[in-house]
Amino acid sequence: MNRAVRGSDGRRWTLKTNIEWSDPLQVDEWELDVSGGRSPGLVMGTVVIVMIGTFLVWTPSAVVVPGWLILALLVLVLFFPVRWLVRRPWTIIADTPGDTDEHPPERWVGVVRGALTARQESARVARNIELYAEPDMNGALQPVE
Repeated sequence: MNRAVRGSDGRRWTLKTNIEWSDPLQVDEWELDVSGGRSPGLVMGTVVIVMIGTFLVWTPSAVVVPGWLILALLVLVLFFPVRWLVRRPWTIIADTPGDTDEHPPERWVGVVRGALTARQESARVARNIELYAEPDMNGALQPVE
Protein backbone atom coordinates (compact mmCIF):
# COMPACT_ATOMS: atom_id res chain seq x y z
CA MET A 1 0.00 0.00 0.00
CA ASN A 2 1.42 3.39 -0.98
CA ARG A 3 0.29 6.66 0.51
CA ALA A 4 1.39 10.25 -0.04
CA VAL A 5 1.55 12.43 3.07
CA ARG A 6 2.38 16.13 3.34
CA GLY A 7 4.41 17.05 6.41
CA SER A 8 3.81 20.11 8.53
CA ASP A 9 7.01 21.61 7.09
CA GLY A 10 5.73 21.24 3.51
CA ARG A 11 7.79 18.19 2.50
CA ARG A 12 6.04 15.41 0.65
CA TRP A 13 6.50 11.92 2.17
CA THR A 14 5.75 8.56 0.57
CA LEU A 15 4.54 5.92 3.01
CA LYS A 16 4.78 2.30 1.80
CA THR A 17 3.72 -0.94 3.49
CA ASN A 18 4.74 -4.30 2.03
CA ILE A 19 4.16 -7.83 3.25
CA GLU A 20 7.31 -9.91 3.70
CA TRP A 21 7.02 -13.54 2.63
CA SER A 22 10.33 -14.43 4.25
CA ASP A 23 11.39 -13.16 7.66
CA PRO A 24 13.70 -10.15 7.43
CA LEU A 25 16.70 -10.14 9.76
CA GLN A 26 15.16 -7.48 12.02
CA VAL A 27 12.27 -9.77 12.94
CA ASP A 28 14.36 -12.62 14.38
CA GLU A 29 12.73 -13.26 17.73
CA TRP A 30 13.61 -15.82 20.37
CA GLU A 31 10.58 -17.94 19.47
CA LEU A 32 11.93 -18.41 15.96
CA ASP A 33 15.35 -19.43 17.29
CA VAL A 34 13.85 -22.19 19.43
CA SER A 35 12.06 -23.94 16.56
CA GLY A 36 13.93 -26.48 14.47
CA GLY A 37 12.91 -25.03 11.13
CA ARG A 38 10.01 -26.28 9.03
CA SER A 39 10.38 -29.98 9.87
CA PRO A 40 8.31 -30.03 13.10
CA GLY A 41 5.43 -28.19 11.41
CA LEU A 42 5.46 -30.51 8.41
CA VAL A 43 5.59 -33.61 10.64
CA MET A 44 2.71 -32.41 12.83
CA GLY A 45 0.65 -31.40 9.81
CA THR A 46 1.20 -34.81 8.23
CA VAL A 47 0.26 -36.58 11.48
CA VAL A 48 -2.97 -34.56 11.79
CA ILE A 49 -3.94 -35.19 8.16
CA VAL A 50 -3.20 -38.93 8.45
CA MET A 51 -5.25 -39.16 11.66
CA ILE A 52 -8.21 -37.35 10.07
CA GLY A 53 -7.94 -39.51 6.95
CA THR A 54 -7.83 -42.67 9.06
CA PHE A 55 -10.85 -41.48 11.03
CA LEU A 56 -12.83 -40.86 7.85
CA VAL A 57 -11.79 -44.09 6.10
CA TRP A 58 -12.43 -46.40 9.06
CA THR A 59 -15.82 -44.92 9.87
CA PRO A 60 -18.50 -47.56 9.17
CA SER A 61 -21.02 -46.63 6.49
CA ALA A 62 -23.89 -46.84 8.99
CA VAL A 63 -22.44 -44.02 11.08
CA VAL A 64 -23.66 -40.54 10.20
CA VAL A 65 -20.89 -37.95 10.63
CA PRO A 66 -22.38 -34.62 11.75
CA GLY A 67 -21.56 -31.51 9.81
CA TRP A 68 -20.15 -29.73 12.85
CA LEU A 69 -17.50 -32.44 13.24
CA ILE A 70 -16.34 -31.99 9.66
CA LEU A 71 -16.25 -28.21 10.22
CA ALA A 72 -14.25 -28.69 13.45
CA LEU A 73 -11.72 -30.90 11.63
CA LEU A 74 -11.42 -28.33 8.84
CA VAL A 75 -10.80 -25.55 11.38
CA LEU A 76 -8.17 -27.74 13.07
CA VAL A 77 -6.34 -28.35 9.79
CA LEU A 78 -6.51 -24.70 8.63
CA PHE A 79 -5.71 -22.99 11.97
CA PHE A 80 -1.92 -22.82 11.70
CA PRO A 81 -1.66 -21.99 7.99
CA VAL A 82 -4.15 -19.13 8.43
CA ARG A 83 -2.31 -17.95 11.58
CA TRP A 84 0.97 -18.02 9.65
CA LEU A 85 -0.56 -15.91 6.89
CA VAL A 86 -2.16 -13.39 9.25
CA ARG A 87 1.03 -12.95 11.33
CA ARG A 88 3.43 -12.29 8.42
CA PRO A 89 5.84 -9.40 8.99
CA TRP A 90 5.15 -6.13 7.17
CA THR A 91 7.82 -3.58 6.28
CA ILE A 92 6.81 0.07 6.60
CA ILE A 93 8.93 2.65 4.76
CA ALA A 94 8.59 6.43 4.96
CA ASP A 95 10.65 8.42 2.37
CA THR A 96 11.02 12.03 1.49
CA PRO A 97 13.30 13.32 -1.27
CA GLY A 98 13.87 16.55 0.67
CA ASP A 99 13.51 20.00 -0.82
CA THR A 100 16.41 22.20 0.30
CA ASP A 101 19.60 22.06 2.32
CA GLU A 102 17.47 22.71 5.37
CA HIS A 103 15.37 19.57 4.70
CA PRO A 104 17.62 16.79 3.37
CA PRO A 105 16.23 13.47 2.06
CA GLU A 106 15.14 11.06 4.79
CA ARG A 107 14.24 7.38 4.91
CA TRP A 108 12.63 5.65 7.88
CA VAL A 109 12.12 1.86 7.95
CA GLY A 110 10.43 -0.48 10.41
CA VAL A 111 8.93 -3.96 10.64
CA VAL A 112 5.70 -4.96 12.39
CA ARG A 113 3.81 -8.25 12.56
CA GLY A 114 0.26 -8.60 11.26
CA ALA A 115 -1.84 -6.78 8.69
CA LEU A 116 -3.94 -4.91 11.27
CA THR A 117 -0.86 -3.76 13.16
CA ALA A 118 0.72 -2.60 9.89
CA ARG A 119 -2.38 -0.59 9.00
CA GLN A 120 -2.55 1.01 12.46
CA GLU A 121 1.17 1.82 12.51
CA SER A 122 1.10 3.36 9.02
CA ALA A 123 -1.88 5.53 10.03
CA ARG A 124 0.01 6.60 13.17
CA VAL A 125 3.15 7.41 11.15
CA ALA A 126 1.11 9.42 8.64
CA ARG A 127 -0.49 11.39 11.47
CA ASN A 128 2.92 12.08 13.07
CA ILE A 129 4.28 13.31 9.73
CA GLU A 130 1.30 15.63 9.29
CA LEU A 131 1.69 17.04 12.81
CA TYR A 132 5.44 16.95 13.50
CA ALA A 133 7.06 16.76 10.01
CA GLU A 134 8.65 13.35 10.71
CA PRO A 135 7.72 9.89 12.08
CA ASP A 136 7.86 9.28 15.82
CA MET A 137 11.31 8.20 17.01
CA ASN A 138 9.67 5.95 19.67
CA GLY A 139 7.55 4.09 17.12
CA ALA A 140 8.33 1.09 14.94
CA LEU A 141 10.16 3.19 12.31
CA GLN A 142 13.79 4.19 12.71
CA PRO A 143 15.86 6.51 10.49
CA VAL A 144 18.17 4.82 7.98
CA GLU A 145 21.35 6.41 6.67
